[in-house]
Amino acid sequence: MSQSKQPENTQWDVLVVGKGNAALCAAHAAVNQGATVAILEAAPEDEHGGNSRFAGGVMRFTYDGLDDLKKLCDLSEEEIKDTDWESNTAEQFYDDLYRVTNFRTDSDLSEILITRSLDTMVWLREQGAHFVPNYRHQSAVTDGKRHFFGRMPMWIVGGGPGLVEDLTSKALEKGVEIFYQTRATSLLRDGKRVIGVTADTPDGILEFHAKQTVLACGGFEANAEWRTRYLGPGWDVAKVRGSRFNMGDGLKMALDIGACPYGNWSGRHAVSWERYAPEYGDITIRESSYRHSFPLSIMVNADGKRFVDEGQDFYNYTYAKYGAEVLKQPDQFAYQVFDAKGAALLRPEYGDKNVTRMVADTLEELADKMEGVNKEGFLRTVKEYNASIKKDVAFDHSIKDGRCTVDIDPVKSNWAIVLDTPPYEAYAVTCGITFTFGGLRTIPDTGQVVDVHFNPIAGLFTAGEMLGGLFYFNYPAGTGLVSGSVFGRIAGTAAGAAALSAA
Repeated sequence: MSQSKQPENTQWDVLVVGKGNAALCAAHAAVNQGATVAILEAAPEDEHGGNSRFAGGVMRFTYDGLDDLKKLCDLSEEEIKDTDWESNTAEQFYDDLYRVTNFRTDSDLSEILITRSLDTMVWLREQGAHFVPNYRHQSAVTDGKRHFFGRMPMWIVGGGPGLVEDLTSKALEKGVEIFYQTRATSLLRDGKRVIGVTADTPDGILEFHAKQTVLACGGFEANAEWRTRYLGPGWDVAKVRGSRFNMGDGLKMALDIGACPYGNWSGRHAVSWERYAPEYGDITIRESSYRHSFPLSIMVNADGKRFVDEGQDFYNYTYAKYGAEVLKQPDQFAYQVFDAKGAALLRPEYGDKNVTRMVADTLEELADKMEGVNKEGFLRTVKEYNASIKKDVAFDHSIKDGRCTVDIDPVKSNWAIVLDTPPYEAYAVTCGITFTFGGLRTIPDTGQVVDVHFNPIAGLFTAGEMLGGLFYFNYPAGTGLVSGSVFGRIAGTAAGAAALSAA
């Protein structure tokens, strides 16, 4: 829907600021109850969708086995018979989330996320999303049977873009109005009650009024000044994986009226990313800059030295913190180095055109091609690494195989491949920031924002990246989209109910 000169309505039941997954789920939840809903999107229509548009589309939710997965998609008899579908029980999900966040995740929020995740995925399907088995990203065939690893067997068709398009299409069918190039800049209030927003539009500054407002317009990852302020020196030079429109506008609007900040404001999701990727995410090469096969590599810095345990866990549990480790290295870059055995297992995007890749028949020749890397230091690192591997342990990339190194620092805990088989390949990476963890404090089971004295702010709800308290220090892959869906649905439901009860 194109931006109209003036909104035909001057009052809606629910106003949703943002147009990613969390915002769209909030809009669906509100309109399903009979509320009138408008969405304000800062981006133009061809860049809509926030960070969700850049998401890979894997989903981490609770399921006890195949019967739960059948609620999300139709599976053939062959798929059912030839696949180990694993499980992700509530206990496993709790263990993962608490472990990676150093047990700092908010207990009320995490309980809601985990216990309502499967039901919300079923609801998401009802709103138009399409699920299929996650064969491409998280599975391997061993002994004639397909196995999933990382406990994420389902993928949204089309990834993040597919999810946004499906939810947008259904929202328009339900009568949700969407205004593009409409950047909310401040909250309108009647006394202490939020009654809408002021927005910067192509037709000037306009007021959009609503009985209830849901802020779901992302964190501050695209704002270099805020990154430096909250994350620290050096973060201004990080690449931005996703939307250039996530400047922290929603957070600023809420904080300006006394909303309570909450969560890990110095924390962020940041990954190893193509060194020469564009400054911001480019939807036309959405996955091209992913470098998630690092557990099969050694990562070396400009001194030629390793600096992390590449095989600490499946990438799902380490990738969101290792980007920060790359940023700490001299000149903010590193190389992922593979031999032919590891290269045979690389994710598809390593073969894209927009990849900084060096290939050589010898390690010495490879070192000469790795611009900015100390050759002697690199060759010494490889020699020490190769000699340290427990070669009596079999390599198996589909499990945490325990094939590790001994007597070197840092250790490599799993998937230690001897680098001895040409051709050798090296991929240049830097830090790519995905989203920030700091957000707003809410009443967990409604999504209503509270002020600095923990009193509810009438008329104001939040969801998505703006929700503080879930993620600290690190992040388990696939949780962001699920969190956006769960808490977007909660916020939209509560906002719709409040609006209709006030009618």
